[in-house]
Amino acid sequence: MEKPQLAAQWARIRGRLQAEVGDVEYRTWLRQMTLSGLDGDEVTITLPTRFLRDWVRGRYGDRINALWLAENTEVRRVEFRVGSGTEITMQATGPAETPVAAEPVCEDRAEARAEATAGLDPRYTFDGFVVGKPNEFAHACARRVAETPSSAGFNPLFLYGGVGLGKTHLMHAIAWELTDGAVLAGRKPVSVVYMSAEKFMYRFITAIRSHSTMEFKEQLRGSDVLMVDDLQFLIGKDNTQEEFFHTFNYLVEAGKQIVVSADKSPSDLNGLEDRLRTRLGCGMVADLHATTFELRVSILEAKASRASIPISPRVLEFLATRITTNVRELEGALNRLIAHANLFNRPITLESTQEVLHDILKSHERRVTIEEIQRKVAEHYAIRLTDMSSARRSRAIARPRQVAMYLAKQLTSRSLPEIGRKFGNRDHTTVLHAVSRIGELMERDGAFAEDVGLLRRLLET
Repeated sequence: MEKPQLAAQWARIRGRLQAEVGDVEYRTWLRQMTLSGLDGDEVTITLPTRFLRDWVRGRYGDRINALWLAENTEVRRVEFRVGSGTEITMQATGPAETPVAAEPVCEDRAEARAEATAGLDPRYTFDGFVVGKPNEFAHACARRVAETPSSAGFNPLFLYGGVGLGKTHLMHAIAWELTDGAVLAGRKPVSVVYMSAEKFMYRFITAIRSHSTMEFKEQLRGSDVLMVDDLQFLIGKDNTQEEFFHTFNYLVEAGKQIVVSADKSPSDLNGLEDRLRTRLGCGMVADLHATTFELRVSILEAKASRASIPISPRVLEFLATRITTNVRELEGALNRLIAHANLFNRPITLESTQEVLHDILKSHERRVTIEEIQRKVAEHYAIRLTDMSSARRSRAIARPRQVAMYLAKQLTSRSLPEIGRKFGNRDHTTVLHAVSRIGELMERDGAFAEDVGLLRRLLET
């Protein structure tokens, strides 16, 4: 068979594989495959390392064999080997032949970008990260490492915080800046190895089983920057911790950068070896706090600005008030709203938001107690908690008491008589008057409405 024809078949097979597994998985595991030749009914595909060869053969071998059989009935077997290999490429044979693009042998800028950014999420860049008080320090540290890896005091960089607060986003942003950013600027990209702690463990175990631990060590220790996400996964995995510790020491002593993320600070990661916790805490430790209302609104505004449908500030503020713990879920809720609006050609209103997201909003409901409301309002207006149920009627006491009654009606399922009993056995008509009075004042006085709104948000978060 002519080499151009074989190369065209190979290009189509690679295209189908990429469509089936997705861009990220394809770039991570399959991009480095090279078609070396056809001998009788056997096609030879080479990969640069034994680990990659074993992984591709084990995970994708049957599918690649089936694709070859569908493309060329002469091919009955696919052999996977380790080696550099010389890619069979197509040559132009005349105007009648339809050209099919094959991957170039030489690395041009586009090839270099794709290779350097394999496995990175294109959404997670510094440009797409919204900075606020809770995350500004972690963001500044991540920027510093991206601009100057292995800076004194910043190696290792340890990022920690709860789920959905931006740790993985910052990790990817650093990697993008060191790889894609360098290529776009015409510089040689830094060698970055990015993986989750779970993948680190899996690859280590696979290397042991396949007797290729040296290749595994060389790949990690040959990098300029090692990034490991969700390190808490290594708790209880003593052998994997041991390997990570030695890799960590080797890279730091060689002046290479390490970036790690976890859900807790190094000192709180019970189950990690003491020596590893000590080393992790010897560089820069930066936490990402729970988001504030203002930061959540800013995140939603940034995302809404790219939507194809207008979204009112009232809806964004409602979402930022009700979904408070997880930015990822907050963004997912907004995506769901936008998709629903586009599918049914309907505007996004507060009412439609509550309808479309009823399940999410229900899961985020927090049961606020009247006692909690009284305590928070008393602190806010600097009065005594006992004043909430006292007979005192001065305005300095009565107005905060009315605010507390109003919030009790808005945030709890208690009836008016039940609320009245919590405020010194007052009649339900007193509570009804307080709710009506506060509602009127909020409509007339923007500053007062903002004050009550702040109290409500404090109670709901």
